[in-house]
Amino acid sequence: MRVLLVEDEVRLADNLATALRDGPGFAVDWAEDGVTGDDCANNLCYDLIVLDLMLPKLDGLSLLKRLRARRDATPVLILTAKEGANSIIQLLNAGADDYLAKPFDLGELIARAKALIRRGKGAAHPTLAVLGLTVNTLEQTVVRNGVFVDLSPTEYRVLEYLIHRPRVIVSKRELLEHLYDYNWEHHSNVIEVHVSNLRKKLDAVLPEPGQTPGPIIETMRGRGYRLAPSLPSDTEPAGGAEL
Repeated sequence: MRVLLVEDEVRLADNLATALRDGPGFAVDWAEDGVTGDDCANNLCYDLIVLDLMLPKLDGLSLLKRLRARRDATPVLILTAKEGANSIIQLLNAGADDYLAKPFDLGELIARAKALIRRGKGAAHPTLAVLGLTVNTLEQTVVRNGVFVDLSPTEYRVLEYLIHRPRVIVSKRELLEHLYDYNWEHHSNVIEVHVSNLRKKLDAVLPEPGQTPGPIIETMRGRGYRLAPSLPSDTEPAGGAEL
C-alpha cells in the first residue's frame, strides 16, 4: 500500500517512514509542508495519509478540509500535540478518520494505519479469503487450501493489493505506484518477474476437489493483472472476510 506522510520534523518523518516501510512494507512518500502534501494528494493516489497538524505553508487542518472539499475519501490519520476535546471534535468533524497524540508508540501508529487501510478497502477484518486463499494482513501470511505459501515481501505486497481488488484488472503502472515511492520508474521492469514468481508459488498448491484448475492470477494482455473468477468451492474462513 502507498502512504503519504506529511510531517515537517525531519527526524520524526524519517523514523515514521522507516517504520512504515520496514514493518508492513508500505511505500511511503514524504512531504515536509502542507502545500507539497496537498499537491501530492491531488496528483497521486494513496491508500492512507498520515498528516501532522503543525505544518509550514499550510497547516494540517486546512489541508484536511481541502481534501474533503474535493471529495477525496483517502483515510487520514492525524498526528497532533493537541488532546483537548474541542480540538479532537474539530478534527473529526473536518473529516479525520483517526488521530494519535504526540508522543506516540510506533507500534500503535502501524496498527492504526493498517486498520484504516483495511476499512478504506471495505475489509474491516484482517483475514481475507478468495480463490481458496486465506491472507492474514496482520501476520502477512498466505495459505492456499490449507497449505502455507512462502512469499517474498514484494510478492506478498502484490498479492495483498490484488486481493483487495477481486475481479478488477490492475495495471502494471498502478501496481508500481502503490508498491514503490516516487522512484518507482527504476522498478518498472520487475513487476512481471514478481507476478510470475507469485503465480508459480500459488499455482504449485494443488486445487481441492471441486475446484477448477487454472492460474489464480490472470494476465490481461495490454491491460494488467487480476485475480481469476471465484472458484466453486471457495469458502470463508472462521472470522474472515469473503471478497
